[in-house]
Amino acid sequence: MINNDILRSIRYMLNVSEYKLIDIIKLSGGMLTHPEMISYLKKEDEPGFQECPQEIMSHFLNGLIYFKRGRDESRPVLAFELPTNNLVLKKLRVAFELRDEDILDLLQKSGLTFSKTEINALFRKEGHPNYRVCGDQLLRNFLKGLTAKVRLDT
Repeated sequence: MINNDILRSIRYMLNVSEYKLIDIIKLSGGMLTHPEMISYLKKEDEPGFQECPQEIMSHFLNGLIYFKRGRDESRPVLAFELPTNNLVLKKLRVAFELRDEDILDLLQKSGLTFSKTEINALFRKEGHPNYRVCGDQLLRNFLKGLTAKVRLDT
């Protein structure tokens, strides 16, 4: 999935403005202007579309954790990591305080059946023998289920 799709999906999920998205990015030390954010929120076929850089997405995911859970000053600042689908899934799990059962439920509601072992494989480090790559369809369905849950709760 491209970073722009993830950004648009989470914006819709949280029902926030582009200014709030910029504030979330700033929570983790990222800098972004309003016109840049507007270009990242456009669809690929719209004029002015720009692909959201990996660095901005990393700051957004870390900022989302701080936005949802608060910053713990006793812990080190979250490190920059190149976002993969697995990392996006992991950061969203932390930000929304989801357990394995919650993830299984979200995926089941979107029509995918997974076991707890398969879910755990998504959160393993790359290179681990049981590591499993999170595909675009899986991430898209997870975001869809999480969006339904979050918007229903608010």
